[in-house]
Amino acid sequence: MMRVKLTVAYDGTAYHGWQIQKNGNTIEGELNRHLSALLQEEIQVIGASRTDAGVHALCNVAVFDTDTRMPAGKISYALNQRLPEDIRIQDSRRVADDFHPRKCESIKTYEYKILRGTFPMPTERLYSHFIYTPLHVEWMREAAAYLEGKHDFKSFCSENSQAESTVRTIYRIELVEEGSMLKIRISGNGFLYNMVRILAGTLVECGKGRFPAERIQDILEARDRQAAGPTLPPQGLTLVAYRFL
Repeated sequence: MMRVKLTVAYDGTAYHGWQIQKNGNTIEGELNRHLSALLQEEIQVIGASRTDAGVHALCNVAVFDTDTRMPAGKISYALNQRLPEDIRIQDSRRVADDFHPRKCESIKTYEYKILRGTFPMPTERLYSHFIYTPLHVEWMREAAAYLEGKHDFKSFCSENSQAESTVRTIYRIELVEEGSMLKIRISGNGFLYNMVRILAGTLVECGKGRFPAERIQDILEARDRQAAGPTLPPQGLTLVAYRFL
């Protein structure tokens, strides 16, 4: 028996998120199905980040146990021959038998892309959120500074979350402008259900002038989802980096 770690990239447009659902295809379901067929045994992967429906990833992590004699490094090549084109394994390797991606300290980095302009760009519609209202990016940067550090992010969490604790640490938030595209890049030790999309929505509200940057402190202290901004659509969000400490 060996434990294999996969680094998984995917376009989440056609999927109901990472975790297996009764009502549609998921990334986890596709991996389980094709790995089981490839290795001729029942495989169930354990994912590091349970991305939502429509969210993308460059480097999500999954592990599974197998009795196969195929070298771990070859599994990526064989599996990519079977997977649909919108899912690709970037790396496969053997890890310690007790390695568990959700129980290891790590830094995850998500990027939320916002396209600004008069009209939407069709080629960006699946990978960014379009906003025609002007955004004051410096106000957004000022607001983002209040979010860095260790806080209770209950206000920035979906009310459906089952998390035991809503305390998380955000190491850094960057706002990067590339022409009409604004990228909100957030690194932290973990994220609550819909947290990044709510953080991005709240920063956008600040950028529109709906409230001053210092209001973020009040939103954090409120520990109330209704105090924060809207949950932005999923297609603008991508998991772009995952580092185990």
